[in-house]
Amino acid sequence: MKKRPNFTTYEQFKKKLLAKPGVRKEYDDLQPEFEIVKAIVEARIKKKISQEELAKRMKTGQAVISRLETATASPSLSQIRKLADALDLKVHLHFSSR
Repeated sequence: MKKRPNFTTYEQFKKKLLAKPGVRKEYDDLQPEFEIVKAIVEARIKKKISQEELAKRMKTGQAVISRLETATASPSLSQIRKLADALDLKVHLHFSSR
């Protein structure tokens, strides 16, 4: 009789990894980038436009939007302003205590 593999859920895997101090620190350090990506994706979806349409409005390529939404590129303040303009939104910056 074959032994079934012991599968781990994503949440279990994440919890185990984040228990390691080095991994936790890196994860926490990346939170601002993840929040920017989440804000970009949510705003675009709320406006019901595609990456291609957003790129046209920003006068850039769809690949640029894809890189921003997958965090393989960090947006400059200039790009964030262009994103906001293209989505007819305002940019707000918020600092808080750690």
